[in-house]
Amino acid sequence: MTRFSDLLEIVKAGLESELSPTAYSLWIAPLKPIKLKDSEIVLSLNNEFQKDIVMSKYSRRLCKSFKDVLGFEVKLSIVVEEDEEGEKKKSKEKKEIENLENINLSSINELENYPYTFKTFIVGSSNTFAYAACKAVSQNQTGAYNPLFIYGPSGMGKTHLLLAIRHEVMKNKPNLNVLYINGESFTNEFISAIEQERTREFHEKYRKVDYLLMDDIQFLAGKTQTQEEFFYTFNDLHQIGKQIVLTSDRPPKEIKTLEDRLRTRFEWGLLADIAPSDYETRVAIIRRKSEMLNIKIPNDVVSYIAKNLKNNIRQLEGAVKKIKAFLLLANSPPTVTMAHSIIKDILNDDQPTPITIEKIIGEVSRTFNISEKDIKSTKRQSKISKARHIAIYIVREITQASYEEIGKSFSNRDHSTITHSLKQVDSIMQNEPKQKEIIEDIIKNIRDR
Repeated sequence: MTRFSDLLEIVKAGLESELSPTAYSLWIAPLKPIKLKDSEIVLSLNNEFQKDIVMSKYSRRLCKSFKDVLGFEVKLSIVVEEDEEGEKKKSKEKKEIENLENINLSSINELENYPYTFKTFIVGSSNTFAYAACKAVSQNQTGAYNPLFIYGPSGMGKTHLLLAIRHEVMKNKPNLNVLYINGESFTNEFISAIEQERTREFHEKYRKVDYLLMDDIQFLAGKTQTQEEFFYTFNDLHQIGKQIVLTSDRPPKEIKTLEDRLRTRFEWGLLADIAPSDYETRVAIIRRKSEMLNIKIPNDVVSYIAKNLKNNIRQLEGAVKKIKAFLLLANSPPTVTMAHSIIKDILNDDQPTPITIEKIIGEVSRTFNISEKDIKSTKRQSKISKARHIAIYIVREITQASYEEIGKSFSNRDHSTITHSLKQVDSIMQNEPKQKEIIEDIIKNIRDR
């Protein structure tokens, strides 16, 4: 049971870095280990209410975390250890928990993650400039660094740097308003504000911050109304000297459907790129992560992992976590043979998640500001029909689904209707350069998510 307890603590630690402190303390921290047999995991909680919340909201995360550590799929179940006072206490506890969540969760960012600091960021030749710029910004030494625009491939540490800025500012100047958001969430929130007629509240939220830290700005590409809103937000903040830091997977000039007025503003300040880390930096990352997990990895194993996992930092961290799991479960020292098996599993796990038709329709919906329901409907208005044609084209382009499968997702359209949509968009791609760029940006955003 001791080893299973240690395994559960690793999983809890991983989830603690993903969830708000309140969510973690209420739902994840109370979990206790009961049984680990083959792929079956049994945990316990104090009451049915906690069990219902965890199984409905967090079971997928728990299963994924166990899989990340163990390397195989697990089946999770939770049993209840009811306390002596039974239903009375359960009802009282339920009310207290609901009240606590209402007070705290509305004001705590889901990405609250204290380990994401400058101290835990590994600096190497590929990221020195971006690191120095972010540290200067966090100390209000902005100068010409407004906005600061950081770009580079996924998994290179851009989000870590944004959260490090937030951590540093909140530690040293807690009175300042620091807001972290990503481009997709900003878009969804803006659309929701329009639908619910709450645009004034939306403006107040974003135009009264001292630091605006926006991740994945490329997700604003092609979304005309959202870009216009962000343009005015950017201008208001910049004019009164508030700090703006943005990240993207590419420089502004390569975000094809970004409006020129935004592209120009993004290039006003400082552009800093982050490239894939070199061998020495990868070694340092592995060593730092192993220290944090309190394990010792031999030099030959560290070297083997660093030479073979080059794509991103998350893969390196995943390898160290799996070594920790092997040590707990097999009680054997790390070897190159073990590392070889771990790397193979990580590379297999790292394959892109299959893209669903629903995800594609969602991205097209946000881009053209047309509801998903309308895109899937039989409505024939020109604007809706065009968005529908594009959604069908992208579904076919990305998923290679059959015409019959695609038709089922769009109000049971027949083969000829799907063919017509594809021909319509083929014509757009050949004759309308601007529309072609929008479609290409949508496809890139979906594939990169």
